[in-house]
Parts: sequence; C-alpha cells; structure tokens
Amino acid sequence: MGIPVKLEVFEGPLDLLLHLIDKNKIDIYDIPIVEITNQYMEYIRGMQKEDLNVMSEFLVMAATLLDIKCKMLLPKEVNEEGEEEDPRKELVEQLLQYKMYKYMAYELKDRQSDAEQVLFKQPTVPEEVLAYTEPVDLDALLDGLTLFKLNQIFQDVMKRQDNKIDPVRSKFGKIEKEEVPLPSKMTYVENYAREHRHFSFRQLLEEQSSKMHVVVTFLAILELMKTGAIRVAQEETFGEIMIDSLIEE
Repeated sequence: MGIPVKLEVFEGPLDLLLHLIDKNKIDIYDIPIVEITNQYMEYIRGMQKEDLNVMSEFLVMAATLLDIKCKMLLPKEVNEEGEEEDPRKELVEQLLQYKMYKYMAYELKDRQSDAEQVLFKQPTVPEEVLAYTEPVDLDALLDGLTLFKLNQIFQDVMKRQDNKIDPVRSKFGKIEKEEVPLPSKMTYVENYAREHRHFSFRQLLEEQSSKMHVVVTFLAILELMKTGAIRVAQEETFGEIMIDSLIEE
C-alpha cells in the first residue's frame, strides 16, 4: 500500500519551474535542463489526474523540457551572426517575465492589505461654516469707481444731447436762457425716486429734455446722496449704476 504524499499546489508549469530553480539554487540563465526535467517529471507523476485541463498545461511544459533536453544533447546550432544558439533561451525569457509579474502581484497584494487597515471619513462641515459668506466692503469695491462712472455716464448723456441739436435750425430763432433751479430739480428727483424706488442713473439722465436739465439733475443727485435720501450702488465692477430710494412713502 502506497503512502499518500501531499504535493504543493502551483499556479502553472512556470510556477513549478521557478520553485524547482529556487529550491536547487540554480542560476536561471544557466539551467541544468536534465536535472530540472527529471524533477519536473517526478512532480507531475504524483499529480492527481482528475483535472485534465491543469494536467495538459504541465504535460505541454514537460514536452518542451524534453525537447530542450534533446537539443542540448545534439551539436549546438549557429545563427546567421555565427553565434551558438541556446535552446533554453526562450524558456528563460518566459520564466523571467513570469517571475516579474508574480512579484508585481505580491506587491499589489501587500498594498491591498495595507489599504484595508486605513479608514476614511467623509468630511463634515458645520452648517454655520457652510452658511458663512465673506462680507463685501462696498466702499473698498467701489473706491475710485463710482464718481468716475457717474461722470462717464454724465459725459455720455451730454454728448447725446449735443447730437440732438439740429445744426441748421439752431442758427434761427431767439435763444433764451433756460432757468432750472436746483431745489425744484431735487424735488423732481425725489418724486421720481418715490415712484420708481429702484432705477438706473443713466435712465434718469436720458429722460431729461436739455443739457441744462441734465447738469442740474446730476447736481441734484449728488445733493440727495449727501442728505441720505437716495443710495447709489454698483452691483459689479464697471456695471450699471443703480439708484435706490431711501425716502419713506
């Protein structure tokens, strides 16, 4: 009665060959093919024969080893460069490539094991922090821009008033001085602000009938800004200047 022997499990014929090479401490570039073939054949004789698919892979490698063994006994072939060809060359390349992938698999497995010991936590931000918005200093934002923009719009409107003048008809008729009192214009702007509440600086000036009305309206706006009756704001840099009424209805 035979004694049952438990054989090591290998992933394939190349894995078995690497095991035999490491076990015998053999140089992979100088494999003693006869010795390795004998040990390889001894192993596959002890393998279970139920799994024909696995056995077929090992048998194909066994045939390859026997073929190399036969070639080693014959005179060595010479290639076109006059160098002797080693029958083991292709097998050595396969073993080196398999060994590289095997070590890479070990490295990835170690990294996976290390990653399993790391815990990740989703970031939690308090609602007070999420709701916080950095205050905007409107004075700093509009510093040097508001008056410049006001003057720019003023000059633009004045230019449009000049373009409305008929160069021919303006030479005829009696020219009279137009009186536009500042207090009355301030009252006009206050009433306009009460009615519209939120309007643009350009819109107000464009509704004026003459250059003198534009000038006095501009002065009235400055005066009402000083008294706090209206507020001038620019929502974005170089954007439209808007006027808000602060007058209680």
